[in-house]
Amino acid sequence: MPAETFEFQVEARQLLQMMIHSIYSNKDVFLRELISNSSDALDKLRLETLRDDQLQADASDLHISIEADQEKRTLTVRDNGIGMNHDEVVQLIGTIANSGTAKFVQELKEAKDSAASEELIGQFGVGFYSSFMVADEVTLLTRRAGEETGTRWQSGGEGTYTVETVDDAPQGTSVTLRLKPEDTEDKLFDYTSPWKLREIVKRYSDFITWPIRMAAESGEEGAEPGTETVNSMKALWARSKDSVTDEEYSELYKHISHDWTDPLETIRMQAEGTFEYQALLFLPSHAPQDLFMQDHKRGVQLYVKRVFIMDDCEALMPTYLRFVKGVVDAQDLSLNVSREILQQDRQIEMMRRRLVKKVLSTVKDMRSADAEKYATFWKEFGRVLKEGLLQDFENRDAILEISSFASTQDEEGLTTLRSYVERMKEGQEQIYFMTGESRAAMESSPHMEAFRAKGFEVLLLTDPVDEVWVQSVPEFDGKQLQSIAKGEVDLDTDEEKKEVEAEREKQQQDYAGLLTWMTEQLGEHVKEVRLSSRLTVSPACIVSDTHDVTPALENMYRAMGQEVPHIKRILELNPSHALISGLKKAHAAGSGEQKDTTELAETAELVHGLALLSDGGELSDPSRFSRLMADRLERTL
Repeated sequence: MPAETFEFQVEARQLLQMMIHSIYSNKDVFLRELISNSSDALDKLRLETLRDDQLQADASDLHISIEADQEKRTLTVRDNGIGMNHDEVVQLIGTIANSGTAKFVQELKEAKDSAASEELIGQFGVGFYSSFMVADEVTLLTRRAGEETGTRWQSGGEGTYTVETVDDAPQGTSVTLRLKPEDTEDKLFDYTSPWKLREIVKRYSDFITWPIRMAAESGEEGAEPGTETVNSMKALWARSKDSVTDEEYSELYKHISHDWTDPLETIRMQAEGTFEYQALLFLPSHAPQDLFMQDHKRGVQLYVKRVFIMDDCEALMPTYLRFVKGVVDAQDLSLNVSREILQQDRQIEMMRRRLVKKVLSTVKDMRSADAEKYATFWKEFGRVLKEGLLQDFENRDAILEISSFASTQDEEGLTTLRSYVERMKEGQEQIYFMTGESRAAMESSPHMEAFRAKGFEVLLLTDPVDEVWVQSVPEFDGKQLQSIAKGEVDLDTDEEKKEVEAEREKQQQDYAGLLTWMTEQLGEHVKEVRLSSRLTVSPACIVSDTHDVTPALENMYRAMGQEVPHIKRILELNPSHALISGLKKAHAAGSGEQKDTTELAETAELVHGLALLSDGGELSDPSRFSRLMADRLERTL
């Protein structure tokens, strides 16, 4: 079949040109990416042979080879792994079927320094295209295991590529680069140099579990005739802690996560006895861009006796810890396991419980030992970790212990619930909180007035998940969690209650008529109109009943397509405010004329509208509210 010529997608063409012409401080990255791709292909072939004993594939000597030709200035990275068929080559190599590509190209343009550019390469998984940083032409030859014909893909990175079917391709994939001339000023090294290739392999790929072979250096003892294995192939999780360096841990993390930054924390686990396994987990130093996307992959790989079984093993890590990366190597599982079997496996469930507890205890220790590191962790992953308060009842207390929240006690720092409880006023029985879109909006809310006046600390919860978990977590350390925007608030001490009791009873009697009348007038919008004990400055505020769903949560449910009946809320009036006392007098002195009644009803409507706006709510009829307000302002001039 003759070769077909295709054009790259516009985004892919931009990406190629930027790869070729942008300046990177470390072009060695290309070899690490190609070796990583080869390693993945070998893992996949091993897995396929376990699942399909009819697969016609040679898996007797799986390896990666690196071949350099100094005269022709070519470099080939070859594996005998799973390979690709024609359609896969066109889909995976010829085009970039990745919704993040446009964003990648934009961010690459904006990246001011080479370190940022390198980080983006790994972040967006476009490692194959990094070959064009060092090559004028790239040729890929591949044949999928079990198939008879192969495919050759070739491009000079100028906007087009060719694809043709070939009959004599070996199983697996080889990528051959026709290298650019050496240019040390541009940090473009001689990638046909054996010592340079060995240096890159040792630095980036020493932990690869498959042998990486090169032509043996002359005079070396113990080398296989003609070739030698240049990586150690030692599984870091199987080595003693003292024999592994932080650099080795970081390289393993980068290989697993495709991240270019070092991990924030490394977690080692080893379980012995009736069920043995080893785990090497990593907490990243920054959140991936797809952390909150529905198809985000969890980062824990499952091995059985060092044999790769599957990526992103969902059975090993709950969704609220989906940012955790790492490897779990079990000794007693069957090699031929599926995701469905793992979901029901008792041993896997036991491993999962221990892994979760270890991650949570590590974060707790981090908070005590390294406040700066913990602050980084919470900034990046606190929002997703709090999802566990809804999903993981068994570890709810542990999650609450390691969670941090903004608070009125500190304008910039965060506080834990434990610290909040230790600061509670004498006689205070509740942990007060408020949810909202921003700290500024909550601090200026009428609900905050009495708490500020009496010096009560309030937690300020701004994450969307906060609206949900506070509904299902009733208490912490015996102290009830109480929203300051729900139910009735009574912050007075017993002595203060005695002092104001008579005054409150009198206010209740004096305002009874107004409250009854306003409840009738605003019945379409509110459940009740009552006097407030939480207001000191504002004339009125809107509150939810104790067990009602908040408006924000209502909106969230509707955004998810769930039908939620509209819940009427309560209007609270400040009897000490001149507007409210004036409204009471006007109501009591009403002449009964239709004009006066209408004006009074409009005033009540304006008071409700003002309270709704101060709470961040939406008016049912904004134009009517504006008209009424303009009319009242006009009369004051």
